[in-house]
Amino acid sequence: MRRTEMLQEIRKMRFSEVYLGWSERRLTQEEAARILDVCDRTFRRYIDRYEESGMEGLSDRRLTQASFRRAPVDEVMAVAELYGRKYEGWNVKHFYGRYRKEVGSRSYTWVKNTLQSRGLVSKKAKRGTHRKQRDRKPLPGMMLHQDGSRHEWVPGKMWDLIVTMDDGTSEHYSMFFLEEEGTASSFRGVRDVILRKGLFSSLYTDRGSHYWFTPKAGGRVSKTQLTQFGRAMKHLGIQMIAAYSPEARGRSERDFQTHQDRLVKELALHGITDMDAANRYLAQTYLPAFNAEFMQPAREEGSAFVPWVGDNLDDILCEQNERLVGADNCISFEGMKLQIPANRYRCHYVRVTVRVHRYLDGSLAIFHGPRKLADYDPRGKLKETKKAA
Repeated sequence: MRRTEMLQEIRKMRFSEVYLGWSERRLTQEEAARILDVCDRTFRRYIDRYEESGMEGLSDRRLTQASFRRAPVDEVMAVAELYGRKYEGWNVKHFYGRYRKEVGSRSYTWVKNTLQSRGLVSKKAKRGTHRKQRDRKPLPGMMLHQDGSRHEWVPGKMWDLIVTMDDGTSEHYSMFFLEEEGTASSFRGVRDVILRKGLFSSLYTDRGSHYWFTPKAGGRVSKTQLTQFGRAMKHLGIQMIAAYSPEARGRSERDFQTHQDRLVKELALHGITDMDAANRYLAQTYLPAFNAEFMQPAREEGSAFVPWVGDNLDDILCEQNERLVGADNCISFEGMKLQIPANRYRCHYVRVTVRVHRYLDGSLAIFHGPRKLADYDPRGKLKETKKAA
């Protein structure tokens, strides 16, 4: 029995007792109405309806009449058929966006109740009490989050998804798949943001070894012994902040739960199984749609991003290693011999300390101070350079 029907039966039983007391003159109309928690006029209406039609006269006819706003059976069947045929396993909110595009304009609650009543979607337990949440930054660009999630995004393949997002708005600036998270993927995510939006103030990350050096396992990170990524962030003036628990990265963790639910289904829906196609789908379709649905307005107007005006960003966001030049003007780097060609700056570079840059595409370059001496492909072969006229 529904709650409204149960309350109606209780009201009938209470009325019969109060009516008996009123008819025997033990209660006045005012006292009887007060017991029923109605006004005198309503109590007199109850008396008229009861004496005319008996207890049935007190029934609320709205409980037995179909609402004129009730959806037709065909519409209910169409929604259930669409979900079972094409979107089985999707959560309601994810499915609702497709429903609005393909079928109709009913409310989210109606779609959820329809799917639950048909047994297509299970009801979730009520969430626990939220205790305290860190406030978002008031401006975009004040703090960004970067994290990776290893998951079976397509059947039989484990990829890492790297996301760089804003703390103030939850806008995702960069998303891409790759085989394994590391220094190069972190550089790539930051590079995407700087070229698109500009320099930002701080970056919140986990304690991965490519972000931080941790002298003692499970202990505090070192702020002085910098990794390649830490050195680049210091060069750009971006403050790095380490998270010491998954709960501290709650916003990015919750977003990854959404991606693992939605993105897997969307890639399967479009038959995408290779990484290049998946990255194209991320950039062209998934990322704009996700931001349109989940992006939050900033608490204050304005932006903390600073436009990038330099021209050597790739020489900052890269691995840099020092090497000592040998007597043959060569250096050894990861099993390769890199020959320094003759130039007009010095007669030779024997026993000079130089700097080797490895870029995101794997190519190499040798620097002496601010001067680039030579470029090499990923195999260490010297690239030809055009001589100045």
